[in-house]
Amino acid sequence: MKIDDDDLEKLLNNLPFFIYQYLYNSSNREKLIEIVLDLGRRPEGRFATGPEYLSQKVISWQDIDYIIKRISKFSGENRAGIERTLHRISCIRNRQFLINGLTCRVGRAIFGTISIIRDLLESEKSILILGKPGVGKTTIIREIARVLSDELEKRVVIVDTSNEIAGDSDIPHSGIGRARRMQVPKTDLQYKIMLEAIENHTPQVIIIDEIGTEVEALATRTIAEKGVQLIGTTHGNCLENLIKNPSLSDLIGGIQYVTISDEEAKRKGTQKKYFRTKIIPYISTCN
Repeated sequence: MKIDDDDLEKLLNNLPFFIYQYLYNSSNREKLIEIVLDLGRRPEGRFATGPEYLSQKVISWQDIDYIIKRISKFSGENRAGIERTLHRISCIRNRQFLINGLTCRVGRAIFGTISIIRDLLESEKSILILGKPGVGKTTIIREIARVLSDELEKRVVIVDTSNEIAGDSDIPHSGIGRARRMQVPKTDLQYKIMLEAIENHTPQVIIIDEIGTEVEALATRTIAEKGVQLIGTTHGNCLENLIKNPSLSDLIGGIQYVTISDEEAKRKGTQKKYFRTKIIPYISTCN
């Protein structure tokens, strides 16, 4: 597994010098996940090994303003980025809508993370990746986009709602390979861009991050039923979370209720009436 860490310097260069200096000299910086900066508190680094303070100095208005002026403008979802990188900066606002906190999440292109599902990609089946926030779903589908477009020479279109897959720039990050990226201006328009990608750009593969609404789930099924391979992610700890979510259960074909005999129920150790998933043939789940 190879990590492309060249972009980390671009994030550090946008931080106040006392934070930059600490992280630049840290032997642990390759394990840095995010930096938390809250007004009146000491800056904190969250590493794969655990959290640690980055300075004795507390964050001031001037420190926050210094960073804000050096990054892109915040979107309606209170997210911003750094040109030609995968980093994400999210803000917290006070009652007067002034920014008094920042979460700087480190974005990295990691190569070699998908060897375990390479056979699924080559089978041309659609894949749904399930996991809780922060486990690396976006990193995986970014690498999937690169492998499908570069190595398997597929026509790949990414529907990038939060600019997390290909970065906050008009020019997508090299981590997605030759895949094309369609940006989504507002979160609630994601399903429309998904369908537009099919109608206008003749992809063989569509990649979508964070499918979260019923209309998006329906659009996902529409895409897959048109013969286009679909790679998507959604939140959840296990498949049961998806089954019990009425908005998203359609992603795996929905559920059906079954009635069995007393003898069968006793043998299976279940109730006479229970539900089971109708797993649709074009979806494989990876969690």
